[in-house]
Amino acid sequence: MLKIFVGNLPPEAREAELRELFSKYGTVRAIKVAVDVFTGNCRGFAFVEMEGHEARAAIAALNSTSFKGRPLKVNEERPRGRRGPGRRH
Repeated sequence: MLKIFVGNLPPEAREAELRELFSKYGTVRAIKVAVDVFTGNCRGFAFVEMEGHEARAAIAALNSTSFKGRPLKVNEERPRGRRGPGRRH
């Protein structure tokens, strides 16, 4: 199972639209759209979980493609680590 980061989403992006887009490449196991708690709008990114080979196919096909007039940034999720030297957590 791979978790895919999907960035540069418009504020009106919804889970159902992303599920339809990614399901062309395989079974979508889960989707989590980051939503602003005050407006309910998408915060510009989401995570999609798919099987490995299907996820890689979706990444290859969808990265830099247009979604509602914006070029998507689609890649494997990178774990949040230290954000840089000198920063405290």
